[in-house]
Amino acid sequence: MGSWKGIIDHYRPRLEMDDNAPVISLGEGNTPMILSERLSERTGLEVYLKFEGMNPTGSFKDRGMTMAITKAVANGAKAVVCASTGNTSASAAAYSAKAGILCVVLIPAGNVASGKLAQALVHGAKVVEVRGNFDQAFEITRKLEGPYPIVVVNSTNPHRLLGQKTGAFEICDRLERAPDYHIIPVGNAGNITSYWNGYNEYHADGITDSLPQMFGFQAAGSAPIVLGHPVDQPKTIATAIRIGHPASWDGALRAARESGGEIRSVTDKAILEAYRMIASEGVFAELASSAPVAGLLQLSAQGRLERGKTVVCILTGHGLKDPSWAISGAPKPIQVDAEIDVVAQALGF
Repeated sequence: MGSWKGIIDHYRPRLEMDDNAPVISLGEGNTPMILSERLSERTGLEVYLKFEGMNPTGSFKDRGMTMAITKAVANGAKAVVCASTGNTSASAAAYSAKAGILCVVLIPAGNVASGKLAQALVHGAKVVEVRGNFDQAFEITRKLEGPYPIVVVNSTNPHRLLGQKTGAFEICDRLERAPDYHIIPVGNAGNITSYWNGYNEYHADGITDSLPQMFGFQAAGSAPIVLGHPVDQPKTIATAIRIGHPASWDGALRAARESGGEIRSVTDKAILEAYRMIASEGVFAELASSAPVAGLLQLSAQGRLERGKTVVCILTGHGLKDPSWAISGAPKPIQVDAEIDVVAQALGF
């Protein structure tokens, strides 16, 4: 793709962006699509992992945040606010720092992974811990916009969704067609909505001649869309999708329905198994990112996917966001004296 300068520079005509507007970018997008030989062999499909953890702040949120902050600055905003389980706050803080504006972050107290909280703090965000869950923090955030001179940059911000659709463009550009199946984690549900919009845009313009079936996966303890009603106290080890009142609920259902796909759930046990499986192939993704791989294995086992077809799983964030699960589930380091023979013996030589 030549010299990559970020999604706005690359896809500007598709992002409703004024040609003269200054762009707030950290070089987001152009993330790897990794062919998973093991998952392909196991499922009989051609399986790609779109690793969004390789974005500047380690998650897919950067695609939307470059748009949200660029638009906010263009409109004269001096401050932005978001509620977050971690990734949104990290992204908003970084892009706000780049723009030189204030970022306010509301997080559920005690429920944000340390890696994500560290990102928000190091970039200078004003972090407020709310004694409640994400949904309660988000409700406060929405009420701040209007009475106060501050712009909300959660996924209810339309510019965020515009930026996130570029992930679909990249997939089609790489494959030179649309995949047959697209599998993605669902938390606040903006991302599945955005990808579906992106696929439809390329299809309407004749760049692709088909559309994928969209499958979204929630964690079983935090699956309001699957259950058909909000979950007031969502529970899952996958903190990034621990959301009981998704803001883009209708968009997620529309993407699944129109594409012939579904919104489903997977257990925490299945998520953890997928997390370790992905890691065994050299990809360190966070737990929420492992939900679509767990979902892929579920769909494959049930014969829901046609063998030989192409599937893309979206790994939404990097494993370094929350390394505690990686450390707790791994063998402890071997400690020995600083002698070559002792080291060799410990290694079984």
